[in-house]
Amino acid sequence: MEFIDTHSHLYDEAFADEEDSAVERAIEADVRRIVLPDIDSMSRDAMFALADRHEGVLFPCLGLHPTSIGAGWQEEMSMLEKYLSRRIWAIGEIGMDCYWSREFIKEQQEALRIQLELADRLGLPVIIHSRESTELIMNVLKECSHLSLRGVFHAYSGSVETFRELQRLGDWYIGIGGVLTYKKASIAETVRQIPLDRILLETDSPYLTPAPHRGKRNESSYIPFIAGRLAELTGREIEEIGEVTTENAVKLFGI
Repeated sequence: MEFIDTHSHLYDEAFADEEDSAVERAIEADVRRIVLPDIDSMSRDAMFALADRHEGVLFPCLGLHPTSIGAGWQEEMSMLEKYLSRRIWAIGEIGMDCYWSREFIKEQQEALRIQLELADRLGLPVIIHSRESTELIMNVLKECSHLSLRGVFHAYSGSVETFRELQRLGDWYIGIGGVLTYKKASIAETVRQIPLDRILLETDSPYLTPAPHRGKRNESSYIPFIAGRLAELTGREIEEIGEVTTENAVKLFGI
């Protein structure tokens, strides 16, 4: 059995000096491949250095996170260019976030549009961050309908109706993580109505740790807890969950 963690910030300072051991634990838990979404210039070099140490296991991406978009966002965006010679597997983590602040909403929209265009030009999928901003992101996707849009909505918390609307706007998967294991999580009912061939597994480590480890630092080796809960909710065997979600990740990211 094999799993893929399609969203881990393994290069985050929360893993300082423990990154390699976290990779080892992931492999021992049958999580054989891990996608690393980018945040901004502050951690980008650390991400690529870590990926270089674990080639074939860690797959780095490139993008400017919406919460990193502020007064100097154009300069941050221009910094992406020098990394385009690197092998990257997606443009992300990109999107919009209205939870922390609405001060730079227009700038977030413009940055999202630019990065969607970049992904289209490079023939890469995107990793979308959406927090209290679904309608705004949908508007940008509609404006970019001339592009070949494909990717994943990370940490999906929307409805099945929103999922269906997404399918009319491109080739989209949803990322399911530790929240699925929480009591009264609304996504638990939603995943029953979404085809398994549209679901990716993710941790968003070091955040959103699944039960029974909630409250501790999250890591990729906890993917089986998420897969097990998804199996329970959908009436499937965990082996099938692993097989299909792995196929989905391979298809989307080409890893």
